[in-house]
Amino acid sequence: MRVKLAASAGKLTGADADRLRRDLNSYMLKRGLRSTEQRRLIIDTFFDVGEHITIDSLLKQVRSVDSRVGYATVYRTMKLLTESGVVQEHKFGDGFTRYELSDEEHHHDHLICLDCGKITEFEEPLIEELQDRVANRYGFHVRQHKHELYGTCAECQKRSSRKKKS
Repeated sequence: MRVKLAASAGKLTGADADRLRRDLNSYMLKRGLRSTEQRRLIIDTFFDVGEHITIDSLLKQVRSVDSRVGYATVYRTMKLLTESGVVQEHKFGDGFTRYELSDEEHHHDHLICLDCGKITEFEEPLIEELQDRVANRYGFHVRQHKHELYGTCAECQKRSSRKKKS
C-alpha cells in the first residue's frame, strides 16, 4: 500500500519514467543483455504499479498477463533493475523486500505502520537541511541515505481505540 503526504513524494512524471527507461536501456546495452518479451512485460508492469511492491505481488500481476513467467525470471529482472540503479530495494523489517523506482530528483522518506503495513511516503525539507548540516559539520559526503519511521498509522490508532472502548 502506498500513500503520499507530499504531492510530489514518490510520484514520477512521465519524463522521469522515460529517463529511467533510457538509463535501463543504456545499462543493458553496455552489458550485452537482451530485452526479452517476458523481461519487457515485467519491467512495464513494474513501472505501471506505482507502489512498494514485493516480487510475489509483481509475479501475480505479471502472471495475469502471461502465466508462463516464473518467479526466477521476475527475481532476476528485479535484480537487474536494482543493479542498474533504476530501482531501489527496501527492507522494512517485515521479512519482505519491496521495490520502487529510483528518483534522485525527488527524494522521499517513509513512515511504516507496524500494525497494517501501510507505507506512507513524505518529503520534509527541514530533515534534508538538517542532515546536510550534520554531514558538513563532520566533513562527511553523503552519497545516499534513507529515513524510515516505524510506528502506528492514524487508522490503526483509531481501530485500536475503538476496540478498547468496546
